[in-house]
Amino acid sequence: MARSSRSLWAKRVERWKDSGLTVKEFASEIGVNANTLSHWNWRLGKESGSAPRKKPARVPARKPVRKPAVDPVQFIEVTPPPVAPSDARFEIELRHGRRLFVPACFDADALGRLVDVLEAR
Repeated sequence: MARSSRSLWAKRVERWKDSGLTVKEFASEIGVNANTLSHWNWRLGKESGSAPRKKPARVPARKPVRKPAVDPVQFIEVTPPPVAPSDARFEIELRHGRRLFVPACFDADALGRLVDVLEAR
């Protein structure tokens, strides 16, 4: 592929500057390498004695950081149920030498039904 002339690149660089596109976008549209277009922009600017016109870098705007509104904390007093020590239990001796160990926390109705069943045997 033959090299393009200086005047052709000067026209391309000028069209790119007027387009408002990035180097990559414009180079892609006209089918040239973006690095080559950038090089010609630098070279033509150096030859003319003026600094090449570059698009200013796009810096994303910072959003202000907002602190979330804090609701006052409400404390609710919770009293846990009393916990019997693990060895706290009752020992019930049934007929025929059978023993029943009952934890300190028990359902009296359920225990009564259990004892009735065991004593009936």
